[in-house]
Amino acid sequence: MKAVRMVPSLLLVPFLLVLMQSGALCARRFRGGRNSQPRRSPPPPTHRADRGDTTESFPLDFTAVEENMDNFMTQVKNLAQSLYPCSAQKLDHDMKLNFLVNTSVTCNDGSPAGYYLKESRGSRRWLIFLEGGWYCFNKENCDSRYETMRRFMSSSKWPQTKRGTGILSPLPEENPHWWNANMVFIPYCSSDVWSGVTAKTEQNGYAFMGSLIIQEVVKNLLGKGLDNARVLLLAGSSAGGTGVLLNVDRVAELLEGMGYAGIQVRGLSDSGWFLDNKQYHCTDCVDTIGCTPTETIKRGIKYWGSVVPDRCRQSHEGEEWNCFFGYRVFPSIKSPVFVVQWLFDEAQLTMDNIQLTGQPVQEGQWRYIQNLGIELRNTLKDVPAMFAPACLSHEVITRNYWIDVQVKGTSLPRALHCWDRSLHDSRNNKPPPKACPVHLIDNCPWPHCNPTCPTIRDQFTGQEMSVVQFLMHMGFDVQKMAQQQGMDPSKLLGMLSSGS
Repeated sequence: MKAVRMVPSLLLVPFLLVLMQSGALCARRFRGGRNSQPRRSPPPPTHRADRGDTTESFPLDFTAVEENMDNFMTQVKNLAQSLYPCSAQKLDHDMKLNFLVNTSVTCNDGSPAGYYLKESRGSRRWLIFLEGGWYCFNKENCDSRYETMRRFMSSSKWPQTKRGTGILSPLPEENPHWWNANMVFIPYCSSDVWSGVTAKTEQNGYAFMGSLIIQEVVKNLLGKGLDNARVLLLAGSSAGGTGVLLNVDRVAELLEGMGYAGIQVRGLSDSGWFLDNKQYHCTDCVDTIGCTPTETIKRGIKYWGSVVPDRCRQSHEGEEWNCFFGYRVFPSIKSPVFVVQWLFDEAQLTMDNIQLTGQPVQEGQWRYIQNLGIELRNTLKDVPAMFAPACLSHEVITRNYWIDVQVKGTSLPRALHCWDRSLHDSRNNKPPPKACPVHLIDNCPWPHCNPTCPTIRDQFTGQEMSVVQFLMHMGFDVQKMAQQQGMDPSKLLGMLSSGS
């Protein structure tokens, strides 16, 4: 019976290929008015080994072919209707603002929390993204944050629609494997690294309800199609990336407790794997920039009324602040999590009091930066699914260049696709796919030694910098390094320029 049901889908493949090609052309046509940045280099050619994955790359949910042919045909019909006639309509790619049904769960200032949603009817994949944006940890710096960064504490001026980029993009050329998923963007308005469960009172003046906001969004989405989901990917960048580590198991447990154990909950943490290391030089703890990472979190979790994953809390009883640091909380997480982390994260360096503006860095700072990369590699070595380029940057999965960065010849979208396939195969007792890596980390030792890193620009002039110019600004001594390596300085410069 299973083989009989598969026959119609095989006959549909040529039709789908034409349909998908039309969709990409249509997407490019409507994208033409956007001021997108040009790519730094063309994508690598598709190898024959990759062509066996063609059906896996379609945004249509092909598991439906085996489970429900009517569901599969509904997806085909919806896709066809959305593309015809391509020239006569403008596709609605925007995510639309929804406020939570439970109005007691709020932003910092008591205004209603909410989310942006773009539905993709027929798809059983859902992506929920947690926005980043630092935090505040006492009344003084929260008051300052409210004056200068109000959208991170209030929903009063949120726009009615939002356009997704990177992994939230609805365009297949920008988001090859997730473009047709149901997209959800949760604005960050709790300033608590998505960890608080404390309502606003007259005494504290602010609500810190980040963890509850996630729970309420999930409950709201069950009435909008999430109840029929196959996969829910909880993703986030920066503070949102840390929020994924803190909440992915809570989301899985919530759904299981409500009778939806069949939904596969996974996590994608981008630039949220911070280290509780010593600063380059210590300063007084008066704001989120000057404090050590550990001191900030120690003060914050008390002020926010934070909750951390139960298994991590049991391992760090009385020192729950440990659970905000990736390498400490990760061993206790049960849900599959993919970690994306720049080896030279700008936010980490800022917390460590390494300033990369103005004069070139000193030799001690240069050594500190290199050691940071070594420390991050050591904490990531036992993470089974990860992507860690040797770049100086912060956040990537919602950037329009996320498709161009590679580690060892594999792009981030490709690595995530390989991870998705490996999880699917393991559930079906199949061996992992060949030539499809999911553990990718650069070995080269300094920032931007990977030639696919994002473009570097001078902080003051805005001009693009070459890798050699950047390294010299960072205090890299070409003559000294060449002497240590026993080579001609010009040869070393050539290697640096090519990323060797």
